[in-house]
Amino acid sequence: MYSTLPLDRSRLLRIPTAQGKGSQGGELPLLVFFFLLLLLIPEHLRDPRYFMSMTSLRRRLHHGDVDGRKNEHVDISSVDSLNEPLLGKSSSDTGGSEVYDPRRQDLWDDDRKKEQLHWSFLFSNLIAQWAQWLANIIVGSGSLLGRLFPFSLDNQNSSPLYLSPLQEDRLNTLRCRLQIPFDGSRLEHQDALRQLWRLAYPNRDIPPLKSELWKEMGWQGTDPSTDFRGGGFISLENLIFFARNYPGSFQALLNKIQGQRADWEYPFAVAGINISFMLIQMLDLQSSVPSSKSGVRFVELLGRDENAFDHLYCVAFRLLDAQWLVKRASYMEFNDVLKSTRTQLERELVLEDVLEVKDLPSYTMLDK
Repeated sequence: MYSTLPLDRSRLLRIPTAQGKGSQGGELPLLVFFFLLLLLIPEHLRDPRYFMSMTSLRRRLHHGDVDGRKNEHVDISSVDSLNEPLLGKSSSDTGGSEVYDPRRQDLWDDDRKKEQLHWSFLFSNLIAQWAQWLANIIVGSGSLLGRLFPFSLDNQNSSPLYLSPLQEDRLNTLRCRLQIPFDGSRLEHQDALRQLWRLAYPNRDIPPLKSELWKEMGWQGTDPSTDFRGGGFISLENLIFFARNYPGSFQALLNKIQGQRADWEYPFAVAGINISFMLIQMLDLQSSVPSSKSGVRFVELLGRDENAFDHLYCVAFRLLDAQWLVKRASYMEFNDVLKSTRTQLERELVLEDVLEVKDLPSYTMLDK
C-alpha cells in the first residue's frame, strides 16, 4: 500500500506569471560586477584630481618656532613649468613663499572637498554609463564573452514570440484542456478512471470508484477524485496517454520493476499529477504567450506534433524515475527529485538539434 505523498500544494495551485519583456535583470549583475571592479581601484585613482596633481605644485611646511604658527610659511617649488602657487599669489610674495593663514587654509580645504565630491560623482556616473553600455553589448550578443559571463536570465526571451496559425491553434487547444477541472460526478471522467484501471491492470476487474484497491495504483485515498484537487482532467489524460503509447515504461514505473527501490516509494498516480503541474509551470502555458526559453522551444515542438505535451509528459515521468534511482531517494525527497527532473528537461529542450520530443536525449529511456 502507498502512503500519503506530501504534495507541495503551492506547486499545484500557483499560476506562473509571464515575466516582463523589458526586464533589466540580465544587466543588473553586470553593473554589480563592474562596480565591484571600481571598488578595487585605489581611491586616489578614482579621484580625477589625481590626474591634475601631475601638473600641480608641492607644498612643504616649515616651522620656525615651537608652536609652528608664528613664522609658518609654505615653500612653493614647482614640479613642472607651472609658475602659480596652489593657493594663489600674495602681495607680499616676492621670494616664492607666503604667510600661512589658517582661515584661508580651512576655506581651501572645504572648497577642495566639495570639488572632489563633485568630480567623484561625475566619475561614478561615467563608470555607470560605461558599464550599462558594455552590458548591452554582452547581453545582446551571442559572443564568446557573453557565454563566459552568462549574466542574462535563462528564462528570459529578449525577442517577441510570433506564432504560426498552426502553433496558435494547437496552443489554444492545449490551454482549453488545462481549463477542465476533474469532476467525479461527470460520466466521462468516471469512464476515464475506469479506462486507466483497465490499462494498468488488464487482467483484473475494475473496482468501484471508491475502493481501497485504488491505493495500489498510487492514489492517496479510496476515492481518486480527491487527489486531483486543482489538477484538472489533463493529468488523468496524461496517465492514460502514457499507458497507451508507452506500456512498457508505464508498467515498469507502476510496478517499480527496475532498479533498487526504496523502502518508502513514491505513489505512482499522485506523482503523475505532480509531473503534469510541473510541466505546465515549466512551459509557461498559463501565460498569454510563453516567455521562458523552454516554453518558446515547446511551441516550436507543438507545431510539429499536436501531442507534444503528452509525449513530453511520458519523458518527464521516465526521467523522474531514473533520477529517483540515481539519487537513491526516498519518500520525503520526492519534491527534490521533481526539481532536478525539471532542470534536466529545461537543459534538453534548449538543445539546438531538438526539433521534436523524440529528439530529447531522455526520450531514449522510454519503452513502448
